[in-house]
Amino acid sequence: MAQDAWQKSTFSGGGDHDDCVQIAAHPHTVLLRESEEPGQVVRTTPAGLAALIRAIRAPRY
Repeated sequence: MAQDAWQKSTFSGGGDHDDCVQIAAHPHTVLLRESEEPGQVVRTTPAGLAALIRAIRAPRY
């Protein structure tokens, strides 16, 4: 398999700091990792990631 094309989150700030979230997309899987721990990867589906983002953005009561 080809090497994953990791992209840095736009919310991680500028520069080359190592404190960021990175994402790599595949047709049916999304990979997430913390740049300080690149060996620990979370795998999910695009729908699962979308649900997580909706939950994070939802107002809290």
